[in-house]
Amino acid sequence: MELNAHNFKENAAKALEDKDLQESLAKLGTGFPLKRLAAAARLPEFEALRDQARDIKDHSLRHLDFYLEKFESRVVESGGCVHWARDINDGREIVYDICKSVGAKTVTKGKSMIGEEMAINEYLEEKGLIPIETDLGEYIIQLRHEPPSHIIAPAIHLRKSHVEEAFRETHTDLPVDRNLDAPEDLLKEARAMLRKRFIDADVGITGANFMVAETGSTVIVTNEGNGDLTQTLPRVHIVLCSIEKVVPTLEDCTTLLRVLARSATGQEQSVYTTFSTGGRHEDDPDGPDQFHVVILDNGRSRMLGHETHDMLRCIRCSACINHCPVYQSVGGHAYGSIYPGPMGSVLTPALYGLDQSCDLPNASTMCGKCEEVCPVRIPLPKMLRSWRQKQWEDGPVPLMQRFGMSAWAFWAVRPKGYHFFAKIKMRIMGLLGRKNGHFKSLPLTKAWTKSRDFPAPEGKTFQQLWSEKGGRRS
Repeated sequence: MELNAHNFKENAAKALEDKDLQESLAKLGTGFPLKRLAAAARLPEFEALRDQARDIKDHSLRHLDFYLEKFESRVVESGGCVHWARDINDGREIVYDICKSVGAKTVTKGKSMIGEEMAINEYLEEKGLIPIETDLGEYIIQLRHEPPSHIIAPAIHLRKSHVEEAFRETHTDLPVDRNLDAPEDLLKEARAMLRKRFIDADVGITGANFMVAETGSTVIVTNEGNGDLTQTLPRVHIVLCSIEKVVPTLEDCTTLLRVLARSATGQEQSVYTTFSTGGRHEDDPDGPDQFHVVILDNGRSRMLGHETHDMLRCIRCSACINHCPVYQSVGGHAYGSIYPGPMGSVLTPALYGLDQSCDLPNASTMCGKCEEVCPVRIPLPKMLRSWRQKQWEDGPVPLMQRFGMSAWAFWAVRPKGYHFFAKIKMRIMGLLGRKNGHFKSLPLTKAWTKSRDFPAPEGKTFQQLWSEKGGRRS
């Protein structure tokens, strides 16, 4: 997709005014977060598993070159082929060359964030191929010509009426008077339309949640089974993944799988967990004749040893997204990147540069919930602060914002003066706002009062109350 991360403020404003989107997002806070909480509570060793998962990823990243080379050798031993892509252009050309070599016309595709990062569908269409998304959510947004708004639930921003509209506009060979009132009816129609695509496809493309160096296997987790059909029915299976997805052993992989589903959807385990190791052998009943793994860098090697190094631990569970109050307010498209939420606000500047995504590090309340729920304990708030610091040092920061922060910093390091003037300000505001109890507008608070009232102080400052109760100022 085209990066639009520099327009977050404008995109967020539009999202807040979108009634359909707000109704869809309202369900998020009572869905995945509560299911994750229940799943974690059922597993006494969940916190210990998070520590183990973090340590596995840290070890893998420290020895990334070794495990990537080992993975490649194991893939080759099993009859497959590994391709190294420096950037998205390399990745696109590799995928197209493979498709071209077998005369492919139709390509089925499982959900893959690397595929989205590469914009592989658009590229293949330009080359005359027909890519078909087989994940239900991805299929719906493909019909609507939209990018995903969530990593594991790409169509979470849509309502049933939007899906029905897309199906009626696209499936024009079906009866006009067919009943699509129930979600089950929509599901049956999508299944029927995709069934022939699975059978006719020349090439199947999937992502990879993990690459196992020990065996040369790639691993995908799905709840629909579309990934299995995508990689076993066509003659050629192409796996798209990024360098940080490699893990040392099968045991390490299973540890990560135990925290992945619980953190993502609150399931004990995804319905389908599929390990692929090479192409079909003579005694195999099914599987592809060719097995290709395209491993993308696209800026990730620059993150090694960088302040954003820990971001490479991410296993794309979406827990941080599901719990983020900013995401719950504006949805995924506002971020202007395929990676939304806290993880996207850290990863997008790392991959594309802060100049292309200057607003994203500020798209956070810094409540810390993202780090609290991350299954591999990524310190997302720390990295967001790091990006804000870099933004302040290198720009671009609006002149008025820079002036305001400088003025605040001046008083923040002079606590006596800060508290003295804070008392005076609170007293004046309390007197002026006594009648209504709030302010419709105040100097320098336009961003707040544009959408809500500013409450008038009712009494003493917090510091005064703290001091009276025996606390001490720091």
